[in-house]
Amino acid sequence: MKLKTTTNITLDGVMQGLGGAEEDPRNGFERGGWAIPLVDAEGMDYINEVYGSADAFLFGRRTYEIFARSWGAFKDTSKSAVAAALNERPKYLVSNSLKDPQWAGTTVLTGDPATAILDLKLQNEGTLLVPGSGVLVRWLLANDLVDLLDLVIYPIVVGQGTRLFPDAGPDMALELVTSRTTPAGLTIQSYRAAGRPQYQRATLDTDEMSAVGKR
Repeated sequence: MKLKTTTNITLDGVMQGLGGAEEDPRNGFERGGWAIPLVDAEGMDYINEVYGSADAFLFGRRTYEIFARSWGAFKDTSKSAVAAALNERPKYLVSNSLKDPQWAGTTVLTGDPATAILDLKLQNEGTLLVPGSGVLVRWLLANDLVDLLDLVIYPIVVGQGTRLFPDAGPDMALELVTSRTTPAGLTIQSYRAAGRPQYQRATLDTDEMSAVGKR
């Protein structure tokens, strides 16, 4: 089973409260709902495709609770590919505090989470999708458990809120797998982890700078 993450972020890296002001008001966040005005038909097609093609879902606690309140309460899942996938397929939760989830089809992973997730990947086929769940995504990347990292970047600077990557953290190189831009300006990019980045001091050597420009 391949583990794939999908995260909606602003140009300045914010992933908090994309669905509305009440979704995640932590730390006084007042600019929720930034994604909705920018989702065009092609962006919605991507969302339907990525959720519809998932065979199971993996959540961190906060995103799980947000999704359970919204998608878990969806009345007619036949009207939404996202709602149908989330409600009909297995859901796995990484949490030390939420022991008795009420959303049907949810399993709380016990024991060492890295071992539990690796077992899921080895014992199943298809795609294990991680929606949102920034803390979990950072941990999965640090533990080399991510096969594909999808980012949907919205053409907006929110200026406050929780970001996918903090100001300080581990570094990593990424290999671009696919990239496309929707008519509304959403950039949908898929990456693979590629080890540690390479660092090099810039010089005034014209031949060297010319070579860098051609890469």
